[in-house]
Amino acid sequence: MKKIKYPIWAKTMILLYIVSGLSSCDSFLEVDLPKSQLTSVSVFQNTQTANAALMDIYGKLRDNGMLSGTSLGLSQQLAYYTDELDFFGSATLSNQTFYTNSLVATSSFVGTIWSTGYSQIYATNAVIEGIKASSTLSVNDKRQLEGQALFLRGLIHFNLVNLFGDIPYATTTDYNQNKIAKKSKVEEVYNKINVDLKEASVLLGDTEFDNLRVRAGKSVVNALLARVNLYNGSWVEAINRSSAVIAEQGRFGLESMSNVFLKDSKETIWQLQPAIVGKNTDEAFTFILLNAPSTSVALSNAFINSFTANDLRKTSWIGKVSNAAGTVTANFPFKYKQRVNTATTLEYPIVMRLSEQYLIRAEAKAQQGDLLGAAQDLNIIRSRVGLANTIATTKEQLIEAVHQERRWEFFTEHGHRFFDLKRSGRINTVLSAVKPGWNSTDVLFPIPANEININPNLLPQNQGY
Repeated sequence: MKKIKYPIWAKTMILLYIVSGLSSCDSFLEVDLPKSQLTSVSVFQNTQTANAALMDIYGKLRDNGMLSGTSLGLSQQLAYYTDELDFFGSATLSNQTFYTNSLVATSSFVGTIWSTGYSQIYATNAVIEGIKASSTLSVNDKRQLEGQALFLRGLIHFNLVNLFGDIPYATTTDYNQNKIAKKSKVEEVYNKINVDLKEASVLLGDTEFDNLRVRAGKSVVNALLARVNLYNGSWVEAINRSSAVIAEQGRFGLESMSNVFLKDSKETIWQLQPAIVGKNTDEAFTFILLNAPSTSVALSNAFINSFTANDLRKTSWIGKVSNAAGTVTANFPFKYKQRVNTATTLEYPIVMRLSEQYLIRAEAKAQQGDLLGAAQDLNIIRSRVGLANTIATTKEQLIEAVHQERRWEFFTEHGHRFFDLKRSGRINTVLSAVKPGWNSTDVLFPIPANEININPNLLPQNQGY
């Protein structure tokens, strides 16, 4: 089979193998020409195949993207990278480089994070272009499909910019443009994310999909806009977007601790549907320990000891396993309980939860000087986990209290701890005290060396690499 060289985002169009049944090549730089002569135009001639193209992107995020619950995903790797997880595995494993903060530009794992992200962005661009070119899809179908694709494109860029800093914002499948793409400054990337998400919001309108909550409708887009604007310091917009989600009281509500991570939880804003009936989450398989001492991973003692004694998250979301003699105990994330398949799926991997929206609004209100409103939102989350109202009264105290609450609420969920430390400016102070290998330049990952070799416009490399 003839081989051609491509940058990662020119990977063979995902749409072709959705329809033809082809599987992707292992390398993101050397791509097989498709055996099928199907064109992307044919994919968008009916709603079924167009939806299949879009849903395949959701599936890729679940299985091998940054949202994956496997060792490929940010939930595990950024927990190693910060102060949530201790690593006990072999020094030859890629996890060790995250745990010791010793990433290098030639790291295959960093390359995979970059390449899978841009491959999935490429797929969203293919969907958007195919939808716009279609003459047979209904106007409503076009709006719903394009709105979801724009959401996914914004989401993936959001994670990439927070990991790598200045990055290209890819909006086309044109190889000639992508192979020489230049980096945009972080501020420009945030602006483009906002443009994509706001357009998605307009296109989707009041659309909400089925009760499984596995597709991006109005509330999912608002939830991500709230997060983006919090990170970007746009406090009023963060308050407005989070308030729009919280106001959907018929659709969302906080759950008891034992129900939060179940498939039918009303707290879920967006989750990813497992590939087969009966499969539960990769997160449970990744994190739940069966033996002590751990030979792979465990929650750090410092993190365990940070909890207030009567915090229900400590008893409900943290598991323990001991050796036969009872002399060694290992703690592990136990948010998801089903480590194996069940007759019917009981747990879906959750990406966005209602509790985040309360904490986004609390932080943004504190930044705006609405201290009473901030405390009220914070106390809603504290009350659910059995804690008394906050004693914080000043702006600074309330913001610190919100960040502490986020640490306990979102541990080992998609890198929240890393992103929160970074955006608050506390990352070097906190991690240098507990991570011997931490350097101030570790706030950014290195741009993969092979990508720079293909496209020198990705220079300069991030400092420290």
